[in-house]
Amino acid sequence: MNSVNSVNSVSSVETARELLREFPVVDGHNDLPWALRAQVRYDLDARDIATAQNAHLHTDIPRLRAGGVGAQYWSVYVRSDLPDPVPATLEQIDCVRQLLARYPQDLRAALTAADMEAARAEGRIASLMGAEGGHSIANSLGTLRGLYTLGVRYMTLTHNDNVNWADSATDEPGVGGLSAFGREVVREMNREGMLVDLSHVAATTMRDALDTTVAPVIFSHSSSRAVCDHPRNIPDDVLERLAGNGGMAMVTFVPKFVLQAAVDWTAEADDNMRTHGFHPLDTTAEAMKVHRAFEERHPRPVATVATVADHLDHMREVAGIDHLGIGGDYDGTAFTPDGLDDVSGYPNLIAELLDRGWNTADLAKLTWQNAVRVLGAAEDVARDLRATRGPSNATIESLDG
Repeated sequence: MNSVNSVNSVSSVETARELLREFPVVDGHNDLPWALRAQVRYDLDARDIATAQNAHLHTDIPRLRAGGVGAQYWSVYVRSDLPDPVPATLEQIDCVRQLLARYPQDLRAALTAADMEAARAEGRIASLMGAEGGHSIANSLGTLRGLYTLGVRYMTLTHNDNVNWADSATDEPGVGGLSAFGREVVREMNREGMLVDLSHVAATTMRDALDTTVAPVIFSHSSSRAVCDHPRNIPDDVLERLAGNGGMAMVTFVPKFVLQAAVDWTAEADDNMRTHGFHPLDTTAEAMKVHRAFEERHPRPVATVATVADHLDHMREVAGIDHLGIGGDYDGTAFTPDGLDDVSGYPNLIAELLDRGWNTADLAKLTWQNAVRVLGAAEDVARDLRATRGPSNATIESLDG
């Protein structure tokens, strides 16, 4: 049962909001910059997130505040089929910088765990960046370091397609996980202090990365494969390794990743989008008309807050409470669960977990403490590594042939 509609929901939601005032949500993944690119080509006057944007976006400042969000990793994602991913990624970074300059009372740039805590103390939303897909570095370790210098604090090794050096969860096997150059990418990310994000990657890539890294990894927006058998989710044997690694898995809300009945429906919906000439991930107004028309003919299986909580219950059992977080993927998905419709919905999830017996100490770890600890641990590792070796100038040709 979805606790948003339960008898105990009012008191539980109020308790959740009180907890979030002290330990707000660190969300691992929000695609607002891409939505601003796709919808209005970064015209921030046309999508002024200081005001309600419910008709266009999952995200605006009033709803971030209502949702108890204290830190956000803004995705600087670009599609892997773009001919020039590096300049497009730089444009996405520039978008985040424009947002920070435009809304300084609400958003604060954050590069470190200490910055996150400072933002919390000031009552501002710590704003970090994550690059979604290794295609954004174009096989260049120098470009990787450049992204770090510009403020990117995690990189997802792949998106939906393989890169030359790493296999994606939703592509055919290429190099069997990580190539030699892929392992060097992980080592260089460790040296810089950039978190290795294993959302979107194949299970073989997850295991290779865990074998290679000396810093904690994250899954910025992934759920449990045992609960919903989708390749974008995390197998239990990988979840079990997070305790030894010190990393964390940030549960996502995307219905097609959390609800088994939605998996087959989504495959049909994606085929329909391609038939009409749209990319399956397109969320422009024209594409959404096609989505909605399909949904009218074929009703969509509906995920709920309880669906997501089922994943967290299982992931807690396997990985442990110290290794969990939240990564909603708002503005990167066409559909959301009931009760988690947009960024204002996090209190509903916390209320559901309270009703399931989660205590406030564990919820504080889920929402805030784990994410801050993991970034701080990556910084510590990087400090030690930089004291012992310089930057790598290896190339994919030299390592992979």
